Amino acid sequence: MTLQWLECTITTVSSGIELLAAYLEQCGYGSLSIEDEAEFSSFLEETRPSWDYVDDALKDSMTGVSRIRLYLEENSALDDLYQTLADVKRLFPDTDFGTLNVSVKPCRDEDWENNWKTYYQPIPVGEKLIVLPQWLKDADTQGRIPVILDPGLIFGTGQHASTQMCMRALETIVHGGERVADLGSGSGILAITSLLLGAEAAIAIDIDPKAEDVARSNASCNGLESERLIPKTGNVLTDVAIFDELCKTPFDIVIANIVADVILALAPNIHRYLKQNGVFLCSGVIDTRESEVADALAQNGLIITHRLAQDGWRCFVCERRM
Repeated sequence: MTLQWLECTITTVSSGIELLAAYLEQCGYGSLSIEDEAEFSSFLEETRPSWDYVDDALKDSMTGVSRIRLYLEENSALDDLYQTLADVKRLFPDTDFGTLNVSVKPCRDEDWENNWKTYYQPIPVGEKLIVLPQWLKDADTQGRIPVILDPGLIFGTGQHASTQMCMRALETIVHGGERVADLGSGSGILAITSLLLGAEAAIAIDIDPKAEDVARSNASCNGLESERLIPKTGNVLTDVAIFDELCKTPFDIVIANIVADVILALAPNIHRYLKQNGVFLCSGVIDTRESEVADALAQNGLIITHRLAQDGWRCFVCERRM
């Protein structure tokens, strides 16, 4: 029998949201979802070096928001929740918790398990490729090479313009037998795409340690031998050990689908990673920073052979000539 749940959204304010969440957890309410404009703004400020652009719709959706979402198994538990909210106001009279209004919406187990999957459908990319979520791996590939992924929290599902541009570029620059380094690899989608197009081996490096397991899992979904894709954890700008390892044997192709600031920092050392006439493929550059990145690439001996543009983002295909 499908279990019916109640999705309860509690309206509060930034000044009281942390105390309220802690009290709810103390009272046995688990798996809380917390959305707060002040926390969101603080997160953006703290992570400023890692992004160039935040979608306006996302910013607008967080304007004035301070709410906690939780789930109850039955209607009778609502009375307990209302009492808990009354108690927190009584116990902490000097804290502003806002209205603590509760909106309730029914949902079922199957809604949680399956509804999110509707957002991930087959995505044809370029002339040769199609990205398939793992649960649609047997779908019609339209005669294209399937890139199978299990979408998760790691960046790189094939939906973003910067990733799609890199995939399109890889169709033309992978001829077979190349060694590839994917810097800031996320899900491993670009390293995996390179291998599926005929590259011999790839190293996928990301600063998030969770990315290693995600990349291995996605490689397995595509039937790739473990020795062809080597995931690693490290910061390609500051991790000396990773830097030294990359420089031992130069690569045919180096990919950096990150952000402009990281590409600018990488540019002076890319020649050490690349073979002579090797290709540097970089993306994740918002259009307002196109000229800045292009100048940095040229100043460091990288000849831009092709530029791609999509949805306000830019991608550069470069060759090492020095």
